[in-house]
Amino acid sequence: MELLTDDQITAELSETPGWTLAGSEISRTVERHDFKDALIFVGGVAFLAEEANHHPDILIQWNKVTLTLSTHSAGGLTAADFSMARLISGLA
Repeated sequence: MELLTDDQITAELSETPGWTLAGSEISRTVERHDFKDALIFVGGVAFLAEEANHHPDILIQWNKVTLTLSTHSAGGLTAADFSMARLISGLA
């Protein structure tokens, strides 16, 4: 996969609300009702990630889930990261 240019990243971010750029990664924190709801949400993310074969880093802090995406094999952001971000946003 090819890395996105800065202009492409800016365009993709404008089409992916709630996600922010930090270096060569994008991330989003989703707040759920409680810990159990956060885990159920993470289960949904895991299903989507397995289907897409593209897996986010996940941090769970009680009812908050922070998801971080980057294509490690490419060394930065690719179209796959934004595609996965949009799938995740559909669950949030």
